[in-house]
Amino acid sequence: ASDVYKRQVYLAAAAALQAAPTRCAVVEDTVTGVTAGVAAGATVFAYAPLDDGAALRAAGAQHVFRSMAELPELLGC
Repeated sequence: ASDVYKRQVYLAAAAALQAAPTRCAVVEDTVTGVTAGVAAGATVFAYAPLDDGAALRAAGAQHVFRSMAELPELLGC
């Protein structure tokens, strides 16, 4: 139920922004969150400061990063 709920949260956020989920970015640090973001159709950026992020990548994260300082470049800012 947690994955379904979280996916619905991402879908609701996209709808509130009047954006297709496929045009949204999700930043997550848990397998559950990554799974939900992927299920919603968003591009998922996984924050893994303590390890290589293999579990997050296996859950479907398109990008894994170790420092928040990397995020603006990954987002193209």
